Amino acid sequence: MAMMRLRREDPRVVGSFRLHRRLGQGGMGVVYLGSDRRGQRVALKVIRPDLAEDQEFRSRFAREVSAARRIRGGCTARLVAADLDADRPWFATQYVPGPSLHDKVAEDGPLSAAEVASVGAALSEGLLAVHEAGVVHRDLKPSNILLSPKGPRIIDFGIAWATGASTLTHVGTAVGSPGFLAPEQVRGAAVTPSTDVFALGATLAYAATADSPFGHGSSEVMLYRVVHEEAQLYGVPDALAPLVRACLAKDPEERPTTLQLSMRLKEIAAREAQGLPDGRPPVQRERNGHDVATGRIPERTARMPQRTERAERSERSERAERQDRTDRSTQGRTASGQDPRPHGSRGSAPRTGGGRPPRPREGSPRTGSRTGGRPGSRPGARTTSGGRSGRRPANPRLLRQRLIVFVVVTLIVALGIAAAQQL
Repeated sequence: MAMMRLRREDPRVVGSFRLHRRLGQGGMGVVYLGSDRRGQRVALKVIRPDLAEDQEFRSRFAREVSAARRIRGGCTARLVAADLDADRPWFATQYVPGPSLHDKVAEDGPLSAAEVASVGAALSEGLLAVHEAGVVHRDLKPSNILLSPKGPRIIDFGIAWATGASTLTHVGTAVGSPGFLAPEQVRGAAVTPSTDVFALGATLAYAATADSPFGHGSSEVMLYRVVHEEAQLYGVPDALAPLVRACLAKDPEERPTTLQLSMRLKEIAAREAQGLPDGRPPVQRERNGHDVATGRIPERTARMPQRTERAERSERSERAERQDRTDRSTQGRTASGQDPRPHGSRGSAPRTGGGRPPRPREGSPRTGSRTGGRPGSRPGARTTSGGRSGRRPANPRLLRQRLIVFVVVTLIVALGIAAAQQL
């Protein structure tokens, strides 16, 4: 988190805390880095002077601090102290070291699907604790999420309000950040836990794409898109897109609960960390035996049996074509009066009147059963059990293949002769 030096107008001591740096400034006031006498560091927010003079705001602020005290959960910054009666009311929360989600994505780019799901699961648990205390955050966004070494933390409950309260501070003025406000907040309807679910969906979309799901523009344009246009989720990983889209539903009743979100995001985080496709049961991963250190099944290993089978079929086809060329060469030598060596290929052994059975090719079966008995073995094998009693019916597919090879070879030879004559 970026820190700035204290300005001349900034206080040096607030309550029992000494202030050291400015952490930021928002719509409600300025946030400082402070510490108490024991050295415990806190993020202390001092309310703006104009708001401090508004009695209605002071009453609401008191109720918000009271609600914040009831929040129990490891995913939120714990409230340490507050003074509601001071000239400028203030409250201090536990200081959380680490960058905001907004700064992290802006500097390093989008998070991976596993990282987004892991952060989302932790935030869902934090919101569950907030909602159980009867509080709605109402301004959840990437800049209000700090990535501490112990996990993400939700901060800035400055505009948090009790469940069911209106989202308008003044007529026509919505409280929150455009692009992360829910449609009911824009309309001025009552806020519910589903309001924070919408903001969480927009936050997860930003973490996965480094962009707002409702684009950019003026506040009026952004608020109009939130109410009337669908979110743009291009770039959101497929494993997360359906869940994020459900969070961004216009109707609060159609959004998942924080408990459902937490459970689903934990499943996605575990699956993405292991590199498993969606819906694949863990039993399959253990049975195939190809896991590596990362838990991801190498694509090359998974496809190896299929490629090996293709290679075998290709090799058998090449052997058949080579044998076919040898058979034709043998027939040519027989026609010219030469004594050819007999071959065991079907239909290719010359009959010179001696009735001598052909010698089987090397590797061809010598019994009535084919070697291995597996389908797709070399066509044209002869059964020699009990002597040669005749040839099997011709294989039309093999004959077509041989005819094609013969025509191609004849054309190549003819072209070669024509080329030689021209030279």
